[in-house]
Amino acid sequence: HVQLVESGRGSVQAGGSLRLSCEVSGHTANIYCMGWFRQAPGKEREGVADIDTDGSTTYADSLKGRFTISRDNAKNTVYLQLNSLKTEDTAMYYCTRGGIVTTQDYWGQGTQVTVS
Repeated sequence: HVQLVESGRGSVQAGGSLRLSCEVSGHTANIYCMGWFRQAPGKEREGVADIDTDGSTTYADSLKGRFTISRDNAKNTVYLQLNSLKTEDTAMYYCTRGGIVTTQDYWGQGTQVTVS
């Protein structure tokens, strides 16, 4: 069955960087659009980025230039590189099968990012 397992949680100071990973099992990661969402306490969940089957990427407008999504087909893993982190980036980050503007049918358990 399909599983998405995130890792890379951490606490960093503002201006720092983190890389989140999403290991996909149950299917090949590059045959679906894969995405990242986040949810901060007291706020609605928002789409962060996605990477489609052809490698094209989509980002939330507010995050362009700081976050980068990528995929390693050999490792069946999707990554989210977070740079120049701000305190408002503090949230639980979720990996999804499905993009940020399309239907998501599988979600990971989430990984916490805390920026102070």
